Amino acid sequence: MQDTQILLNYRDSIAFITLNRPEARNAINLELARALLNVAMECDGNPTVRAVVLSGAGSTFSVGGDIKSFAAQGEHLSAYIKELITLFHSAVSCLARMNAPVIAAVQGHLAGAGMSLACACDLVVAAESARFTAAYTRIGLTPDGSLTYFLSRCVGMKRALELTLLNRTLSAQEAYQWGIVNSVVPEDALQEQAEALAYQLAAGPTSAFGMTKRLLHQGWNESLETQMMYETQAISTIARSTDSQEGISAFLAKRSPHFSER
Repeated sequence: MQDTQILLNYRDSIAFITLNRPEARNAINLELARALLNVAMECDGNPTVRAVVLSGAGSTFSVGGDIKSFAAQGEHLSAYIKELITLFHSAVSCLARMNAPVIAAVQGHLAGAGMSLACACDLVVAAESARFTAAYTRIGLTPDGSLTYFLSRCVGMKRALELTLLNRTLSAQEAYQWGIVNSVVPEDALQEQAEALAYQLAAGPTSAFGMTKRLLHQGWNESLETQMMYETQAISTIARSTDSQEGISAFLAKRSPHFSER
């Protein structure tokens, strides 16, 4: 599938999603948000997809919302933003909740919704050029795109407040130290590293990955006993899967498992 705002390509069992507005530093407008939702749903519904790599065309992952398109709305700005964010939030939710792990490969400036999108991905590989800025309150807006959900989980409440109120810019290395990214690599190694990680994950137990993601997300809001109940339900369900049986057999036979379920 090709779109003027988003590129979607498949290689083996990996989906490659590219934000494709390099002339606007991949700023998110209504069309891009709609296209992102469409490709996220396509990936989620594709039984062959076992990992996703999300990146931005050009030298920047995404500078966030398209402020020029905001300014052009005049008195219709509130309605425009509501429609855009509804689509964008649906895309973020789809990416965060799908079984296949989602890897963000980021470079250049990530601001506003661009930073939110990266934080919502399961793993983040950052080029040394990456710079992270929340930016919302700088122009009198509040965060969106799941930033108020994921950011404090990554860095803690005080640092989340520092980033959103003071709009401090973090280098790639600082973002790694703060827990926003998983690894920092040279610019020319970004795609290679993200793809290597995707292939590793694509060979894994996709259904177990999905259940694990959901358990970790909901664990922040539950009591110990309730969360352990959810863990019991999840592990007893996944234990009936072919992948679980294969994993146990491979462990006992001291061989590499071959997982096939999604």
